[in-house]
Amino acid sequence: MWRIATIVLVLAALTVISANGSPVPPVKTHRSVLPASHTSRKKARRTTAAEARRGGRQNARTSGRRASGRRGARKRQAVAQPVSLRVKQPVIPPPLRGSFESLARQNDKTEADNLERIEDEDDLADRIARKMLVPVPASATLTVNVNLPENHRYCRPWTAEFLVELARVHGAQFHRPLEVSSAVRTVEYQKQLMETNGNAAPAEGDIASPHLTGATIDIAKQGMSRQEMGWMRTWLLPLQEAGKIDVEEEFQQACFHITVYKSYVPPAPAPNAAPRKTRQNAAARTKTRKPTQEPDPPSTPPAAAMASQGV
Repeated sequence: MWRIATIVLVLAALTVISANGSPVPPVKTHRSVLPASHTSRKKARRTTAAEARRGGRQNARTSGRRASGRRGARKRQAVAQPVSLRVKQPVIPPPLRGSFESLARQNDKTEADNLERIEDEDDLADRIARKMLVPVPASATLTVNVNLPENHRYCRPWTAEFLVELARVHGAQFHRPLEVSSAVRTVEYQKQLMETNGNAAPAEGDIASPHLTGATIDIAKQGMSRQEMGWMRTWLLPLQEAGKIDVEEEFQQACFHITVYKSYVPPAPAPNAAPRKTRQNAAARTKTRKPTQEPDPPSTPPAAAMASQGV
C-alpha cells in the first residue's frame, strides 16, 4: 500500500512539473499589441492625413469654383465687350428751322441785290433769254425732280455755283446725288400754289417767297440718311452765319429751302502743283545754264542811233 501511494504521488508530482515546465504557447494573431502612446500617435497621423485629404478636396472645390467664376466672368466680358466697344453714333446737329425774321431778311437781301420778282411765264422766258437765269446744273451728283416743269428748272448764276460745289462735296462724301425739288417760280405760279399748299409763302409783300427772284432752290430731304441730314446742316450753317445764304429746313414738304446771295463765292480750287513745279525747274535750269556769248554790237553808229531817238 505504501508503495502504491508513493508511486501515485510521484506520478502526480511529475504531472505538475510537466505542466509548469512547458507552458502552452499563446495563440498568435495578425495584430500585435502596441503601446498606447504609439496607437495615439498613429491615430493622430491618420486623422491629420484625413484632414489633409479633406482640405485638399475642399481647396480643389474652391479652386474649381474660382476657375469657373473666372471663366464665367470672361464669358460675360466677352459678351459685353462688343457693346462696350460699339462706336457711338455722331451727334446730329439740330434742324435749321425758319422764322418770320428769316423770311423778312431774305426779302431785304434780295432787294439789296436788285433782284426783281418774276411776274409770269412771259417775264420768266425773257429773263432766261437774256441769261439772267441759268439752268440748274444737273449732273451725276445733282438731279432735278422730274415733276418740275422744264422752264422752272432755272436759277441765278451764283445759285448755280453754290449747287455745283454743294453737290460735288456731298457726292464725294456719300456717293449719291442730291435732288433739287424746286427752283425759280413766278408770282402767278406762287398764287396758284398758295391755294393748294397752306405752307406756301405769300406771293407779295415783305415776306414773299424768295423763289420769285430765282435765287432760291429747295433740296429734297426724302431718302437722306441721318448722317446726310447732319452733314447738310453742318455744311450750311457756317455759310448762313457768314451771310452767304439763308436756310429754312421745311418738314411738311421735307426739304432744305436755301436762298443764295450775290456775295456767295465758291471756295477757290487748290493751286495746281504741277505747273508751279515746272516753273521752279525752269528757273533752276536758267540759273545753272552757262552764260552765252555777248551779242555783236549794233551796226548803227551810236551817234546815228541817238539822232534817230531825238536825243
